[in-house]
Amino acid sequence: MDETISSTTSTAPVTTIASLGQHEGQTVTLRGWLYNLRESGKLLFPIFRDGTGTVQGIVPKSAVPPEVFERIKTLTQESSVIVRGKVRADKRAPGGVELDVEDLEIVGRVPEDAPFPISLKEHGVDFLMEHRHLWIRTPRQAAILRTRAEIMRAAQEYFDTHGFVRTDPPILTPAACEGTSTLFPVDYFGDEAYLTQSGQLYIESTAMALGKVYSFGPTFRAEKSKTRRHLTEFWMIEPEVAFAGLDDIMVLAEEFLSHIVQRVLEHRAADLKVIGRDATKLEAIRPPFPRVSYDEAAKMLDEAFKAGKLEQEFQYGNDFGSPDETYISSQFDRPVMIHRYPADIKAFYMEPDPDNAKFALCVDVLAPEGYGEIIGGSQRIDSYDLLKQRIEQHGLPLAPFEWYLDLRRYGSVPHAGFGMGIERAVAWICGLDHVRETIPFARTLNRIYP
Repeated sequence: MDETISSTTSTAPVTTIASLGQHEGQTVTLRGWLYNLRESGKLLFPIFRDGTGTVQGIVPKSAVPPEVFERIKTLTQESSVIVRGKVRADKRAPGGVELDVEDLEIVGRVPEDAPFPISLKEHGVDFLMEHRHLWIRTPRQAAILRTRAEIMRAAQEYFDTHGFVRTDPPILTPAACEGTSTLFPVDYFGDEAYLTQSGQLYIESTAMALGKVYSFGPTFRAEKSKTRRHLTEFWMIEPEVAFAGLDDIMVLAEEFLSHIVQRVLEHRAADLKVIGRDATKLEAIRPPFPRVSYDEAAKMLDEAFKAGKLEQEFQYGNDFGSPDETYISSQFDRPVMIHRYPADIKAFYMEPDPDNAKFALCVDVLAPEGYGEIIGGSQRIDSYDLLKQRIEQHGLPLAPFEWYLDLRRYGSVPHAGFGMGIERAVAWICGLDHVRETIPFARTLNRIYP
């Protein structure tokens, strides 16, 4: 069978499915894969995808040569193709256009006796995760990954256009940032090192050099958690600002998150529709965000428990668990900022509240709709003596932190920052039930394949 596309294809401009609306009435060339194929009498309805979206083709038997009709009719799912056709407006179509197919070349045919394993029927989560390298081809997963990319681009854009300098901290570190219990150890030429939990300690030093900085990269937490919000490997964006306090970074966080959401609404509305996200719930994400103290949040939980809205009573002095965060955040239509947690349950580097040293000058930003924490930040201790004391109180060795203490020896200033996990932000903005769909290849407690 002749499976070569006619030579006239070269005269048709190569475009993407996302750009088809700009070529109405024109003959174009697409390069992609067959997502699905329906047949109705003498009509074929192939659906093509190319990474930017999907489009339905129309192939009347009378409109193409017999060999082309047969070639398309026998096409297998996920075969790679080059397609030529005329773009036609159709308001009923998902992208507002369809393609009247004129010719098609098969680049790589999927064998009929070894079909693409992910069909359009339902599959279990374990099966899909085992085939994650193929699952990401489906329209919904591809839309999630495009939205993730938009979120990452918007996050960088905000800092790059607001006077921040990107500085990249090391992934291999000699000490813990958030505590030693969740570290992945690494043999570093005979010495013990760890995969980074956060770039924060290092960008505190670059903030002292450059004023306003941020880092953006992978981080690792060896938490033995199976919740829908946890990954062992995830991406974190972390700003740090010299001469800033808690109030400053709370304003920064709300403006930063609002910028990201507005960019997604502006550029990824079609993808949100494919995902099934109610975009109207994102339109309210604008400053100011409500600010609630730890004590006020604890009171909310106590009242909810007494009213039968929570199964378990919250113990004052503890950190909030997922059910607590879910309840608190579900009470607001935009992110809520919980500030001033008890210092005893927070990291060693957080500045005590001058009004009550029992509390730390810190904030967690909880996403609405029950998605929980997406940002955690604080004002950092700027006193050498207090920081040294806190390191010792936490049972951490001083030697690995001597360089960190140097930041307080030599021209210390008040400074503050926060970290946002990209995957939790993606889960919230896309309205996903589980964080495992927010990253191309999730690393969880029991999964490191594929």
